[in-house]
Amino acid sequence: MPKITFMGAGSTVFAKNVLGDVMLTPALRDSDIALYDIDETRLEESYIMVTSLNKNINEGRAKVSKYLGIPNRKEALRGADFVVNAIQVGLYEPCTVTDFEIPKKYNLRQTIADTLGIGGIFRALRTIPVLEDFAADMAEVCPDAWFLNYTNPMAMLAGYMQRYTPIKTVGLCHSVQSCTRPLLNALGIKYTEPITEKIAGINHMAWLLEVRDNDGTDLYPEIRRRACEILESGKKDCYDLVRYEYIRRLGYYCTESSEHNAEYNPFFIKSKYPELIERYNIPIDEYPRRCVNQIAGWKRDREKYVTGDVSHKRTGEYASYIMEAITTDVPYKIGGNVINKGLITNLPSNACVEVACLVNRAGIQPTVVGDLPEQLAAMNRTNINVQLLTIEAARTRKKETLYQAAMMDPHTAAELSIDDIISLCDDLYEEHHAGGWMPEYK
Repeated sequence: MPKITFMGAGSTVFAKNVLGDVMLTPALRDSDIALYDIDETRLEESYIMVTSLNKNINEGRAKVSKYLGIPNRKEALRGADFVVNAIQVGLYEPCTVTDFEIPKKYNLRQTIADTLGIGGIFRALRTIPVLEDFAADMAEVCPDAWFLNYTNPMAMLAGYMQRYTPIKTVGLCHSVQSCTRPLLNALGIKYTEPITEKIAGINHMAWLLEVRDNDGTDLYPEIRRRACEILESGKKDCYDLVRYEYIRRLGYYCTESSEHNAEYNPFFIKSKYPELIERYNIPIDEYPRRCVNQIAGWKRDREKYVTGDVSHKRTGEYASYIMEAITTDVPYKIGGNVINKGLITNLPSNACVEVACLVNRAGIQPTVVGDLPEQLAAMNRTNINVQLLTIEAARTRKKETLYQAAMMDPHTAAELSIDDIISLCDDLYEEHHAGGWMPEYK
């Protein structure tokens, strides 16, 4: 039976979803599950929860063990077949707070700051050195394992791992699964299953290129009509107006939410036009609010998880389905983040792209898409510029390259001068470096 190592096991609720899925999968029920974290309290709580889950839904068939701290990391990884990554370097406090509060001093506002923008850049620069260490350990003790990455910024982390480490890895995100049906439901469009969809682009900015009903009917004309109707009505209680504007101006819908996409471009969060925030219902500082609510929710529900009162139904998370397909050789399709290498022919070959992939015993095999519509490729390239430069900054540890990554960011460059961008980068670097979250940059 496979060994599954969960890195960042203190993410208790997410660990429950992924490992609960594993325990409900016949081919994986007898797995050896290793939980790893650097926080003793969070690790212990997750261990109690996973052990209880194993008893409640799996007849205790899995073996569950825990490993605390860097000295025990190799043992957690030793012999693993699959490694699930869900770490957050620096947590909400102090690092996410830093990523929001210092930019505010420059009047640079953000919504999520985990994927692109100044917050996404520094989140990557904190995380990549840790993933380098994971990869070095894996190359020694589990060189054939698949590294399933759920941590953001996805394109930067998966891109770095695939280009600069020997580890087999794929980036996984929820946004592909939760794209098409919620859109159709929100617009009140009736459809019959199974629908056919084609999605490709980059993480958090992949595009719904085609969507057809079970009888082959193209649903896009009605999607475009209804999205434009909502925009023209001036409706204020809709939370997807940024992506509807994408439909109106670019012709296509995007996988990730409007609060995310509001900060991936220069169009919506603008000091010169503050009315756009209300017009498009953009939730400034959304991620810190979510973090506060999640922490409060954990405190409220903690007792349930650590006293054994846990049950589970298999979710749509890709991880267990990937493990099952590789273990059993029964094919499964995912949306995966992989190095381009000619998959999307009008995006850079060294970019990390999100495309449909076939999974079986041979591994994860991405499909060729060809050209995206040129306006969609253009939007993706503005984000890819930042991703590639951030990866280069992490690799070389040069401040000059860090500055260039921030200068290329669409939202940051639209709001700040070059001098302010460099000053902001210096302020963020000094704060994260002083806290031990970033290595020395030249």
